[in-house]
Amino acid sequence: MMRAAVCHAYGPPETLTIDEIPVPEPGRGQVLVRVAAAAVNFPDVLLIADKYQVSVPTPFVPGSEFAGVVDAVGEGVSAAAVGDRVLGAAMNGAFAEYVVASASGLVAVPDGVDLSLAAAFWVAHSTAYHALRSVAEVQPGEWVVVLGAAGGVGLAAVEVARLLGARVIAAASSPEKLALCRERGAEGLIEYTSDDLRGRIKEITGGSADVVIDPVGGPAAEQALRALGWGSRFVTVGFASGEIPRIALNLVLLKGITIKGFEMRTFGDRAPALMDRDRAEMIEHLAAGRLVPHLSSTHPLADVAVALAEVADRRALGKVLVVPEPQLSAWHPESEVPR
Repeated sequence: MMRAAVCHAYGPPETLTIDEIPVPEPGRGQVLVRVAAAAVNFPDVLLIADKYQVSVPTPFVPGSEFAGVVDAVGEGVSAAAVGDRVLGAAMNGAFAEYVVASASGLVAVPDGVDLSLAAAFWVAHSTAYHALRSVAEVQPGEWVVVLGAAGGVGLAAVEVARLLGARVIAAASSPEKLALCRERGAEGLIEYTSDDLRGRIKEITGGSADVVIDPVGGPAAEQALRALGWGSRFVTVGFASGEIPRIALNLVLLKGITIKGFEMRTFGDRAPALMDRDRAEMIEHLAAGRLVPHLSSTHPLADVAVALAEVADRRALGKVLVVPEPQLSAWHPESEVPR
């Protein structure tokens, strides 16, 4: 048996219960991972409320992003072995002591990288990396505006844009959040609550921006769009505000703007070559310490609702973790395989 957070009925985070349920068994092509840490992402909040693009029937264990140690392998698995340190993502199942995942979707955690950092890395940084590198095709010296810049995806986008040589403008809702964005490399800072977003972007850039990365939606989207220059790119990656913006297409026409969408769930199927290239580069950057997720807070499994609420209420600065077994998250290859 194992402890797991279970969604028995759709609703807010506090409706989850911590139950004792059977440890899942890996099927063909699958592995069983003992979870060191699981990261909270905004889609997790949407899934338990049945507001995501895809509905998961209840009861289910939420949690989509994790890192841990392979505990068992299913039939036909040769790319993973018991004791391997791995990270991965799935539709659900990670807010538990064990999770079953497809072996093909797992990534080896580089030596020297803590499993907690590995758990916080993949979803946000993959979203940011693919959106900037492959979708927006950001070039060195370009001005990139990141909305919701202190959230998981936003902060990763700040970091990735700087790594790609861009100049970054971070937009966030408080001085505390903007201070963190500055630490991560943002050159321009804009506070939603008191600044004119469009005017400040134009002022900081001396004209207009080249790229907008938007994981938030809402009224800020059109303001940022209006601050883009001719031939620029606007990439939407989510709607954390809960409001899907209505874009004035005359602005797109007059400025020759390209609007693109990025969705992690289908990107690998539609652009496998770009996915493989980006993943290899990301792991290299993680191993070298060039991309390091910022941990906002860490919660035990019993407080999973608190962790989800922190993300739902947009109070997180970077990534929020749920840790079933704290001692496992710090495990390294030189230690014995924990049991």
